[in-house]
Amino acid sequence: MKTKSLEVTIERILPGGVGLAHADGRTVMVPLVAPGDRLRIHVDRTKSNVDFASIEEIIEPSPLRVEPPCPYFGRCGGCDFQQLNYQAQLDAKVEIVRDCLRRIGRIENPPDFQVTPAPNQWHYRSRAQWQYDSIRKRLGYFEAGSQRVCDVVDCAVLAPELQQTLSGLRAGMRDGLLPEDARDFRAIIGNEGVSLAPPIRDDSETVKPYTIDRGLSPTVREGSHARDVTRTIHGETYHLNAESFFQTNNDLLPRLIGAALGDSGGEIAIELYCGVGLFTLPLARRFTELIGVETNEAAVSFARENLAKAGLANAKIANEDVADWLEALECAGNDGALDRGRNNKRESGLRQSHQIQGGVTVAALRGPDFLLLDPPRAGAESRVINGILRLTPKRICYVSCDPATLARDLKKLIAGGYALTSVAAFDMFPQTHHVETLVHLSV
Repeated sequence: MKTKSLEVTIERILPGGVGLAHADGRTVMVPLVAPGDRLRIHVDRTKSNVDFASIEEIIEPSPLRVEPPCPYFGRCGGCDFQQLNYQAQLDAKVEIVRDCLRRIGRIENPPDFQVTPAPNQWHYRSRAQWQYDSIRKRLGYFEAGSQRVCDVVDCAVLAPELQQTLSGLRAGMRDGLLPEDARDFRAIIGNEGVSLAPPIRDDSETVKPYTIDRGLSPTVREGSHARDVTRTIHGETYHLNAESFFQTNNDLLPRLIGAALGDSGGEIAIELYCGVGLFTLPLARRFTELIGVETNEAAVSFARENLAKAGLANAKIANEDVADWLEALECAGNDGALDRGRNNKRESGLRQSHQIQGGVTVAALRGPDFLLLDPPRAGAESRVINGILRLTPKRICYVSCDPATLARDLKKLIAGGYALTSVAAFDMFPQTHHVETLVHLSV
């Protein structure tokens, strides 16, 4: 079918970061635009009554539009908001969250909120993943909407330490020193330098040194793991490495943690998807007993280490699938939900004492004072939401990096008897449409 060109005016930005327009009675979606742009667009594909298009010409730019400083803008799939001035980015993210709450969550009058701006709009990323094409010798990020690697020399949102690491890896790529079977490299900044996965070692006798990870050479250690580093956030110290999930914007983490915890405190708290313990440590200082649940074994190991080194013996971490752990609490007499091995659940069986580690009873875990969950982008599966509703926590904090899945899960929690009491958002990802949102609910 022959495609066509149209003239449209962008009305607003939708969840996902695309612009909305209408033409010839049809809905049109266009990426990399600003509200108020008058454009000539090219319709690339059509689905039902929606046209998906790209910009052919900016006939009249919106007053909100700025010149993107990055030479890879429009090709690299990373930053899709560089065309907007920073206040317009923040305003668009407010509308994205509100749109999801109304349209998906059916929350007609959500509490008022603003997006807390990032102190640094550029060079803020303390964690990154770079794609590697060993055949074409490209290292960078996937191109928008594809699995092709956009070769990136300088990334405008990387913190200086990560830019230095990227430059060192590129030098190794240029000289043919990177492993051919590597598909990506992950890096995270710690207090001591950068942790890189796959890791590298110092082999100065056989390999020319590069400025990676404080001078280490780009040679992969066979059978080794990324080196551990520490990160100090808001007075707490976290041990982790490049294979760990951790928030990417250090500047906003103290405010995110403060908003998540609020004035919470009491006897029992539960944290789901606790990771290496970003919220776990400060939560443990506020509650008599804290139970964290995390499926990733390496993250659990770090979380336990972080608690031990902080001297917080009142918190325990369950290495379990979150949904399985919640369902196990329904089994009468089961105290194995906290510390059963993931691969020998049947062998562990159900104990008869109704006690779990730390002296907390299963009965005490029902109706906890506070429950915090910070699930991955896909949100919490239905089994998890149902398990939370059965637990009946007095207060819930839900931290989310995807407003759409947050709204979907909120709809179920509200239907289950909870009221949405507050919404807060944080610009953890400037120059992109992504936004970190957290909400509080109570019975």
